[in-house]
Amino acid sequence: MELSTSIEENLKALKSILPLGKSFDIVLKQIHIFEKTFYLFFIDGFIKDTNLEFVRRDIMAIGEKKVNSLSDAKQLIEMAVSSLEVETQTNIDKIVTAILSGQTAILFSGSSTAAILDLRKYPSRGIEEPDKERTLRGAKDGFVETIVSNTILIRRRIRDPHLTFEMFSIGQISKTDVVIGYLSNKVDKKVLKLITEKIKNLKIDALTNTDESLIEALSKRHYFNPLPRAKYTERPDVAATELMQGKIIIIIDNTPSSMILPVGFLDFTQDIDEYYLPVLTGNYLRLVRTLVLLMNLFLTPLYVLMIDNSNWIPEWLNFIRPEDPLNVPLFIQFLFLEIAIDALKIASLNTPNSLGTSLSVIGGLILGEYAVKTGWLIPHTILYMAIVALSSFTQPSIEFGYSIKFSRIILLVLTGIFGIWGFIIGIIINITVLATTKTIIGGSYLYPLIPFNGKELSSLLFRKPLIDKQSTENKP
Repeated sequence: MELSTSIEENLKALKSILPLGKSFDIVLKQIHIFEKTFYLFFIDGFIKDTNLEFVRRDIMAIGEKKVNSLSDAKQLIEMAVSSLEVETQTNIDKIVTAILSGQTAILFSGSSTAAILDLRKYPSRGIEEPDKERTLRGAKDGFVETIVSNTILIRRRIRDPHLTFEMFSIGQISKTDVVIGYLSNKVDKKVLKLITEKIKNLKIDALTNTDESLIEALSKRHYFNPLPRAKYTERPDVAATELMQGKIIIIIDNTPSSMILPVGFLDFTQDIDEYYLPVLTGNYLRLVRTLVLLMNLFLTPLYVLMIDNSNWIPEWLNFIRPEDPLNVPLFIQFLFLEIAIDALKIASLNTPNSLGTSLSVIGGLILGEYAVKTGWLIPHTILYMAIVALSSFTQPSIEFGYSIKFSRIILLVLTGIFGIWGFIIGIIINITVLATTKTIIGGSYLYPLIPFNGKELSSLLFRKPLIDKQSTENKP
């Protein structure tokens, strides 16, 4: 539906869509300037009163004769508000979307177009270092819930004209702003086109849980596969680094993180802390993280396998044999602790800070001394699950950490029931899932291992010098 030259019809059309008078924050303000009346539609709280006063002042400044002769929003923009971020619009549905997005629409009699002014001032918290991605050294800023602030934080780090941010509106109800960021001279054009087309063609009502909702919508056939299809970061320096490597980032309004696409299994082995330290130290930390990852996956299933086949245990490892009787099978004890630890995590998130100490004491008593005394658990299972729980925090990606957890549980259950053959079958299942999983663009999840790309594989496995030797050959 398009605007007409009748201001009465235009106001009636907008009032029939917008809940004026019912929703207190949707405002229609009339400004009388000389012989003209201007109608301003906006959301209370998105703009400051001083900005509206500046608009009134600028219109008055062009003089009575010009104001009274205005017949089109384009004339208004050219004469009075050309210095603002502004556009004209004739479609009523698009005008309504602009208003609900926080912009200001100006209509007046005789004009079949509306002026759309961006006077938004978003409420925002301070830019602080993310709790989950703290570093020993390096930048201490992090993304916030405002999309414009997040793009600015990246542009501070990449001052290159090839850096592009394309904006889309996703969700028929929420109309959430989504930005795709990339370096046009580094990104794979086919990958960019594929991801862009996927986002353009999304048919959903709303991004209820923002980034996770978007990933689920883009990869509809992977609900039962825990392997993450995107890497998330709340750090602008990480996002900038990924852009420099040719990746695509997606920033969603109201979300203090960005998604990195496309990613595979080995992309989750890297951490920003490695690049704020010398090359040798960075490689050491990466090696430690990889070894801890393997231990996290195999520790409890291997312990169950060895205890069930105690004749395999050499004499120098006899201390790992449990001295207490096993009232509950070992793998059941480990499964119980897997669930109990996650339950404690959930409880800690929902516990007020003032009661956090009480929760820690109760959790320690239940899972520690009393569980052993009553015979439900043995000290060995508590020790090894504590190691597993602590080692999981070396993995910066929460989603990838839980995929490792589910793989460990599969190994644990199959080993506990079928012994050595169950352990082998569990490894085969996990390798098969990895090998058959596709990235969000349909590529191999194990790239650059499968298909093999030695250069890319080397850059993912090892921390390389940040400055290319070739770039310094010609320097004195």
